[in-house]
Amino acid sequence: MRVFRGRAGTIDADREVSERLLEDAADGEPAVRVWTPHRQVAFGRRDSRLDGYERAREAARERGFPPIERSVGGRAVAYDGETTLAFARAEPIEDFRRGTDERYERLTTDVARTLAELGVVLERGEPDASFCPGAHSLSTSDRGGLRKVAGIAQRVRQDAALVSGILVVDNRAELADVLEAVYGALGVAFDPDAVGSVARVSGEDDPTTIARVIEDGLVGDRNPEIVEVA
Repeated sequence: MRVFRGRAGTIDADREVSERLLEDAADGEPAVRVWTPHRQVAFGRRDSRLDGYERAREAARERGFPPIERSVGGRAVAYDGETTLAFARAEPIEDFRRGTDERYERLTTDVARTLAELGVVLERGEPDASFCPGAHSLSTSDRGGLRKVAGIAQRVRQDAALVSGILVVDNRAELADVLEAVYGALGVAFDPDAVGSVARVSGEDDPTTIARVIEDGLVGDRNPEIVEVA
């Protein structure tokens, strides 16, 4: 299994690296990547169809988050460039009509299980008005309520599938601030208090340490072939 480490020099180049995971999987080689993307707000295609989309992009820029549009996932997510992780696993498939739920389940289970090794207890589900709402989310039970820390999405082609997600390690206040402005411009319900972080509920706040733990969990018992991203 190929394991991509690091990030490319620009947002566009970094997105090309993630596309390589799908290409490798289509060629029969599963791939994993866990990394810290560049600072950005990544909008979903649903966002681009809303009247407030351009205002939302401007709100992101004003707060120092370059806006981009991604090909997978639902609503907007934010990466601070330092403590927000992304994770992905690409696998070859024989029938694109089958296996979607099973791939979601395996990745969700692997992420929750590996973070439990660091003492981070995650629950399935999410609070109301959370960022990028969806059926495949992980949250922390923080001071009496759920706060979302991870969302998971899937992209399926004829020959390969990529299941990927975001994990908020730290800096939840800044992320909540930019997302509140973005969702407000889009006219989509959002509660900034619904944003959680791993650091808020545990003593572990080092993205590199957490990335390696998740990476090991996504690789499992397969032999990793490390590919360093320039």
